[in-house]
Amino acid sequence: MRVVIAGSSGLIGTALVPRLREAGHDVVRLVRRTPQAPDERGWDPAAGHLAPGALEGADAVVNLSGAGIGDKRWTGARKQELRDSRMIPTDVLARAVADHGIPTMVSGSAVGWYGDTGAMAVDETARRGSGFLSDLCRDWEAATRPADDAGARVVLLRTGLVLAPNGGLMGQLKPLFRFGLGGKLGSGTQYMPWISIDDEVDAILHALEHDSVAGPMNATGPDPVTNDEFTRVLAEQMHRPAPWLVPGFAMRTVLGEFADEGVLVSQRVLPGVLEREGFRFRHRTLSEALHAVLDGS
Repeated sequence: MRVVIAGSSGLIGTALVPRLREAGHDVVRLVRRTPQAPDERGWDPAAGHLAPGALEGADAVVNLSGAGIGDKRWTGARKQELRDSRMIPTDVLARAVADHGIPTMVSGSAVGWYGDTGAMAVDETARRGSGFLSDLCRDWEAATRPADDAGARVVLLRTGLVLAPNGGLMGQLKPLFRFGLGGKLGSGTQYMPWISIDDEVDAILHALEHDSVAGPMNATGPDPVTNDEFTRVLAEQMHRPAPWLVPGFAMRTVLGEFADEGVLVSQRVLPGVLEREGFRFRHRTLSEALHAVLDGS
């Protein structure tokens, strides 16, 4: 297939591009600067502009656009930026998919759709939760509607916490644990829906290559764990103590609203679609995933 990717320079995109090529697919990367490589095409989503021929011959579009959820404190302006960085590019791509008759669109979303599920396990059949992130995911997914209305197969990739050797969650945690500053957050009873970067990109590849997948698809590992368990396993694998506890009130003071929706929230999200599809996870347990992430680091 010829696969056009928006967001190829991010944590997931940089791992996805070589994996697609390894699988024999042709990759075209959309960039917001002047194209500098043969596989790059320019676009300006804010202006609704795609370079002529950017989607020529495309069999699928993968949309990974979006500013980092936890990179900055959630001011009113930041919330608007989080929305605009998702809805605008998604709408532009969905309309382009419809206009060009492209058969498949895989578009990013997040487990934030489900809100706080407590200890209750949920899959793609669960109802939407509440809160800013849930509303954000609702509107983000709705922006793909032009592609869906045109008959494209649209996969909504509800991704959990991606564990990768560099960047993302582990980029923040590894330095803390390495210096013995690791510890559980709040009560530690909140569930964390993790997935290894290898399984994340394999899940996207599966969605591209299997017409049986459409609609929401949770990109999470099959065994979500509590923050307490996550902390214990990571400390063991890094051979460091993790004696600290960061109380919820302290996190709310530092992080504001993001503390409750992004850190202290409990989301026991299961990959129901992938499991029913017979998807073979490389890392079914947190221990396996962390071993792969930390190997050589």
